[in-house]
Amino acid sequence: MIVLVTALTLPEPAVLESIMIVHRIYARGVGRWRMSALSDLRVVDLTQVLAGPYCTMLLADMGADVVKVERPGGDLIRSNPPFVADAEREAYGGYFQSVNRGKRSLELDLGAERDRADFLSLVETADVVVENYRAGTMESFDLGYETLREHNPDLVYSSIRGFGDPRTGETDRQGQPSFDLVAQALGGVMAITGQPDGPPTKVGPGIGDLFTAVLNAVGILAAVHHRDRTGEGQYVDTAMYDAMVSLTERAVYQYAYTGEAAGRRGNAHPTLFPYNAFEAADGHVVVAAFSDGHWRDLCAAMDRPDLAAEYPAPADRLAERESLRAEIADWTRERTADDVVEALAGGVPAARVQDAADIFDDPHVRAREMLVDVDQPGADCDVTIAGSPIKMTETPPEVTGRAPLLDEHRAELRDAASREGADGTDGTGAEGDD
Repeated sequence: MIVLVTALTLPEPAVLESIMIVHRIYARGVGRWRMSALSDLRVVDLTQVLAGPYCTMLLADMGADVVKVERPGGDLIRSNPPFVADAEREAYGGYFQSVNRGKRSLELDLGAERDRADFLSLVETADVVVENYRAGTMESFDLGYETLREHNPDLVYSSIRGFGDPRTGETDRQGQPSFDLVAQALGGVMAITGQPDGPPTKVGPGIGDLFTAVLNAVGILAAVHHRDRTGEGQYVDTAMYDAMVSLTERAVYQYAYTGEAAGRRGNAHPTLFPYNAFEAADGHVVVAAFSDGHWRDLCAAMDRPDLAAEYPAPADRLAERESLRAEIADWTRERTADDVVEALAGGVPAARVQDAADIFDDPHVRAREMLVDVDQPGADCDVTIAGSPIKMTETPPEVTGRAPLLDEHRAELRDAASREGADGTDGTGAEGDD
């Protein structure tokens, strides 16, 4: 992919009076000038670890200028493994690389007067500020929402916390520390995950962080849209506990309707069958054949028309799910996962259970640009990280580069601030709104 960045002043009359950063990308074999969807958005990112950085990563992939303001010493996960070869030589591990790509870095001590002034200077020209500290932390620096709004009245200020911010609903839990594991435990995720005879189980990916991050990005973009229509900024608050309650919506309505708390069902579904994972000769395969048509197609592939005739309705199949599961398992166990999928192709939703190695070998994943290579500072090779799953025809998101070195962009940001002070611009050389 070829990327060329330039700055254009939009002609009058124009809907937008700001400068847009335009990316020229070479996509699908045809080079075209395209504007990134969020290329006029400036984000000051105070977040660290996973939830906040993933949120601002989504914005950066869509073209936002994200300045990652890091505490002295940097984000806590800079030193987290894995590394390609040498942790001492490499600037950071895969954890940090994956969710901080395409951002700029500035190291600031918000407790120091000069750094606090530099931070406020960034805020004055920002559209969005994002942080994921405990409630009250920014106020301890006298840099809470109300203070920042005095410096930038139309600012969108967003926080991700374990239990939300008192501004949007005060509770006794606020101020307590929280991580993904805590959010999954409290939000009901672990209670419904795992085998029926096993303990509550955490979902593999950190969904307490990741799902919260996605919801927060949606909230930020909604607030920016509202501001663009009204000139009014606002506070956007997304709590990890709240997000997990939203994610477990099925458990919520099941309890409301039946008075019974949902339990663990392994890979099965409480109301749909067959909808499960089955052992194959060389691994596992999932089969989702709960509709009448899918059930008939599955029975045909199994050469078992008797099962289709005897259990024609969903209620019939649910009532005998254990015996029917054994019939399906006997059939899949004698075949490879690929053979099962091929036998059901075109008729029944089915897939082999893949690991990361399988994903790297899947041509579909490559064709969808879901594996992206970036530079790993201190290593002699590039590394691969997950691409953007958001696909857009005119303003396609893209991974524009590696994660930043700590404080890598101090001089660049200082020079831009100097230009703003010298010529009354926004730091790009174009006239601002004043």
